[in-house]
Amino acid sequence: MSAEPEKTNKPKNYRVVLKYRPGSNESPKEENFLVVCCPYPDDKLEEETVLVKSLYISVDPAMRCRMNEDTGVHYIRPWNLGQCVEGLGGVGKVEKSNSKRFQEGDIVTMGLNWMWQTYFVCEAAALEKVDKTVVGDHVSLVLSCLGLTGLTAVLGIWVKGHIKPSCNQTVVVSGAAGATGSLAGQIAKIEGCKQVVGICGSDEKCHILQRELNFDVSINYKTENIEERLKDTCPEGVHVYFDNVGGELSNIVIKQMVENSHIILCGQISQYNQDVPYPPPVSPEISKILQERNITRERFLVLNYPEMYEEALRQLVEWLKSGKLKVKETLEYGLENTPHAFISMMNGGNIGKQLVCVSDP
Repeated sequence: MSAEPEKTNKPKNYRVVLKYRPGSNESPKEENFLVVCCPYPDDKLEEETVLVKSLYISVDPAMRCRMNEDTGVHYIRPWNLGQCVEGLGGVGKVEKSNSKRFQEGDIVTMGLNWMWQTYFVCEAAALEKVDKTVVGDHVSLVLSCLGLTGLTAVLGIWVKGHIKPSCNQTVVVSGAAGATGSLAGQIAKIEGCKQVVGICGSDEKCHILQRELNFDVSINYKTENIEERLKDTCPEGVHVYFDNVGGELSNIVIKQMVENSHIILCGQISQYNQDVPYPPPVSPEISKILQERNITRERFLVLNYPEMYEEALRQLVEWLKSGKLKVKETLEYGLENTPHAFISMMNGGNIGKQLVCVSDP
């Protein structure tokens, strides 16, 4: 961290900046980031702006592409060197408002472009007030479930999964102990799937999937033979695959899929440190399987379905309140530890949603 700011009556302010790019074919490191002091925002606010204190920051695999000069996608722009990093979301407290929409003390959130900074000024139109009658004091739920993460899980299942309770379907989820996967597997079970199989990277995660999150089967890809386990536990094949990982792991799953089955192409974290198009192309062997078995493999982007958000959020809230859906969060404390949280998450160090708790309300 850089030197302390000059003494002032105003709170200290810090931000995370991108120091240098790792290279599109390299794994990111904490050294790619720098935590620096920055001025406390001018509290003479322009009309329809608010001063926000960060409480929680969302840390997501999709941010890896923003470290490159070319993100490879049209809807996310690259981070600029030396400038404050922006994540996929955050929760904050209004310190001062020059908008009738918000007053001091309101808890607010934003789905995109949340600054990795302690205090910042934001346009009021970009923010939404957190409904504490829904989340209570657990305000981070708007990041771990009642926001883009939860929407991605439920709409991925609804739109691309083609789940029918009467069909006794088997669903496999890769990255099953992650933010989206841990919700998607539970939702598939709630929606009537006969069997839900989660693939993850540790015995602890396997234990949590089965004991706490209602998965029927868990597979540790680091210590178990995925192909053999899938054949043993899914004798009738795989009907739906919620793909968060890609690469060879996904190739193994695809080979076990039946005719007219469906892949929910949500993420490809195993490929994010490689300079390949998104979604990455598949091998001729896998392409032949997809074609011969009429397996759908269409990219799923939750931003394409805003008209379904209201219904999906209403359903997520209902499942949460009834106890049918459980949410796991991994917390890192302190803005200065946000780079560490990001690298840890990219290496599978999280269970559920990776968050950084920046400050207390």
